[in-house]
Amino acid sequence: MGVRSFVAVECHDGYLHSRFDEAQGRLKATGANMKLVEIENIHITLKFLGDIEDHQVDEVSQVIRDITFEPFEFTVEGVGVFPNLKRPTTIWTGISSGVGELADLFNKVNDGLAKLGFEKDRRRFHPHLTIARVRSGQNRDKLVDELVGMEEMEFGKVQVDRIYLKKSVLTPKGPIYSTLAESKPSVDI
Repeated sequence: MGVRSFVAVECHDGYLHSRFDEAQGRLKATGANMKLVEIENIHITLKFLGDIEDHQVDEVSQVIRDITFEPFEFTVEGVGVFPNLKRPTTIWTGISSGVGELADLFNKVNDGLAKLGFEKDRRRFHPHLTIARVRSGQNRDKLVDELVGMEEMEFGKVQVDRIYLKKSVLTPKGPIYSTLAESKPSVDI
């Protein structure tokens, strides 16, 4: 059995967490059948690796440690869904600035891991922060009305100075994440 893992940008800002909590409260109040993402688990996935072998963890960790970039920030703004409002399955917050820097990180991770034999992601990178997953159509109309009212909700900014290789252990109560490796922050002189 391998180690279920992914590469991510984390969001540790207290104000941002309070805004996520507010948004999730509004969604929950609709009575829709959904699973809210634990606020401490909200992140941007740069690359989902799935189950990797134990011996690959060290190689992937080294790739992550070797990635360097200038620190930057991105703005979290707006709420949307995948695939669409007629059949929402994933509810996310959007990114309104810093998308170019996030895309550069995505490409660095993709290129670095391709050298280890991981298939490059061919899909267009769409940075977002998943805040809930819809389980059924229960109260869909109320949910959609609330989502439309949240399309321009502002959440705040996230400072990014490193990326993380995360381990994910699935449990009945939700995933438990732990850090396996992180990139070194670039030094500003």
